[in-house]
Amino acid sequence: ALSDLGRYEEAIDKYDQALQFKPDLPQAWNSRGFVLSALRCYEEAIDKYDQALQFKSDYHEAWYNRGNALSDLGRYEEAIASYDQALCFKPDLHEAWYNLGVALSNLGRYEEAIASYDQALRFKPDLPQAWNNQGVALSDLGRYEEAIDKYDQALHFKPNLHEAWYGRGVVLHNLGLYKEAIASYDRALQIKPDKHEAWYNRGIVLSSLGCYRDALASYDQAIEFKPDHANAYYNKACCYGLQGEIDLAIAALQTAIDLDSEYRDLAKTDTDFDQIRADAVFQALIST
Repeated sequence: ALSDLGRYEEAIDKYDQALQFKPDLPQAWNSRGFVLSALRCYEEAIDKYDQALQFKSDYHEAWYNRGNALSDLGRYEEAIASYDQALCFKPDLHEAWYNLGVALSNLGRYEEAIASYDQALRFKPDLPQAWNNQGVALSDLGRYEEAIDKYDQALHFKPNLHEAWYGRGVVLHNLGLYKEAIASYDRALQIKPDKHEAWYNRGIVLSSLGCYRDALASYDQAIEFKPDHANAYYNKACCYGLQGEIDLAIAALQTAIDLDSEYRDLAKTDTDFDQIRADAVFQALIST
């Protein structure tokens, strides 16, 4: 109860007292580990889960929590092994199937991740994040039509899931369905107005449509929420370059280069700057 209230230090004291009287109590070791995980003391938490498993090797909750701590540390292979153990003892633990999918995705093992999400959805079909993550994995595999279906399923169960609207926009963009992509990005931004990725990608789509003023407004929004967004500054420079606005293009490009010097080399061959390439200040900027 104390841990549920966020009173973690008090909870640890209670578990320590319980373990003084009964050191072989696996539930107390597991609960102590859970509190340490909540405090982001993941290495210590893993040690407590190991203690729990020493006394109860088929303790699926401890295997699951151990997997979560390992995943939080970025130790995905080890996390996968722990989730597998949890699922060995409790095959219908949808949370473990879901988090197994996340760990597999983080390793780029997208086909296996999709299969894990399928298992999670088998036991909990209304899990919107699993549908969404399947969409992400399918998108990473270039299977865009299938990805849209998964995002739509996610939105069926949770219409305000901004991640699904955003992912749907990315897929539609990749399919060249620009107006539909903008509509999806707009829905994502209605729900999460500070999602700089959506503002940025919206700008790219609008630029592809030749709507440079609207694209610039979107890039400005991306920069408002992520001031060091070098890509957004560079794409602003491209928009200005395509319109022959030399001073504005150079100013935006200068900022992009200040944030990431690689943009200097990129600008040397980018055709978006052809209209202003002969300008002496532009030449000086890309030649520095």
